[in-house]
Amino acid sequence: MPGHSSCDVSTDAPHALAGKMVSLPARARYNARMSKDPSGDKSAKDTHYATLRRAHRDQKRERGEIPTPPEDRRRQMADAKGAKGGKAAWQAPPLAPDQVQLYGIHTVKAALANPERKIVSLSATLNALVRLEIENTDALPFPVDIVSPQMLDKILGPDAIHQGVMLETKPLPVRRLSALKDSPLILVLDQVTDPHNVGAVLRSAVAFDAGAVITTMRHSPTESGVMAKSASGAMELIPYIQITNLADALEELHGLGFHSIGLDSEGPAPLEETFVGDRVALVLGAEGKGLRQKTRDTVSALARLDMPGAIKSLNVSNAAAIALYAARAHLKR
Repeated sequence: MPGHSSCDVSTDAPHALAGKMVSLPARARYNARMSKDPSGDKSAKDTHYATLRRAHRDQKRERGEIPTPPEDRRRQMADAKGAKGGKAAWQAPPLAPDQVQLYGIHTVKAALANPERKIVSLSATLNALVRLEIENTDALPFPVDIVSPQMLDKILGPDAIHQGVMLETKPLPVRRLSALKDSPLILVLDQVTDPHNVGAVLRSAVAFDAGAVITTMRHSPTESGVMAKSASGAMELIPYIQITNLADALEELHGLGFHSIGLDSEGPAPLEETFVGDRVALVLGAEGKGLRQKTRDTVSALARLDMPGAIKSLNVSNAAAIALYAARAHLKR
């Protein structure tokens, strides 16, 4: 990572590396300093135990033993800490327009395994390298920096659950609709803006072996660390295609043999009774406003998800998962 040639890393306790040897290149210098301050200052020792406590707490969160604080609470805690110390709230450092920062163990591991992903650099704690099963960083074709979790916090912000690793990469190659000729099932999003929702949709799409997730360039998230983390590695496994005009894209899909079904709470028939043919394009709108009128007019059919319970609406990612399951059941017939 530019500007960081060495750092103090206390989170990676020695026992966590037992049985693992990590060979570090000259660029990735690791300097653990944990000696008593002759002046009697206990701040170094206090920081050491604080980082150990944080590492233990993060490991329990990763295993699901304790809940992760909601994002707004994490931000409030970080802002309060900054205000107490007389510092301004965190702001993201500038990032090149052709660069993406991915973080989280599953996300980074999937990106490293993707031959189409052009990697700029990897920043990780020693524990994260072990979890990524990287034993010899000299063998990697990109630079590796050994960092502390606090350094990643400064780059990614207080909301990022980075798990001690960050990968700087180029965006994935642009995909075209013409590449979908062999896919029987795709998912189309009509201006779904929340990257967390889109990431969760990508994960469901991969789980049900959809051929792509298509969305608009405007009012939709671009590739980012937040979306990739929510997708938990799925971004590397499915094309994420952004188009300029959704109605034109739907017509092109119709020309490729797809029967497009728009999900609408007021749809004239249940989804399971609306499937036709052997190629399905499911179209979902944003929560609240749903499908735009132009989209409703362009799809082959509108359908609803019947819900017998007291709640009659679902998060878009949950609705996508149910619709994908139903579509797969139809395609098996």
